[in-house]
Amino acid sequence: MEETKIFTQEEIENALIEETIKEVLDILTERGYNAKNQLIGYLISGDPGYISSHKEARNKISKYDRTKILEVLIDKFIK
Repeated sequence: MEETKIFTQEEIENALIEETIKEVLDILTERGYNAKNQLIGYLISGDPGYISSHKEARNKISKYDRTKILEVLIDKFIK
């Protein structure tokens, strides 16, 4: 029998950020970019020009604070 799991707002937001990162990386790769380098450039500089506007990738990643994106990435790495 399955139990109901209650998620916190932070868990939900982190999952959404993680999914957005994956989606943006896929879009960048599809366009022929080095997705890792583009994402790093964006996170370091804050310049949204590093992220293609193709398939709304720039809008998707810009919805989240860069610090929060880094937190999610580090949390994922630590796990």
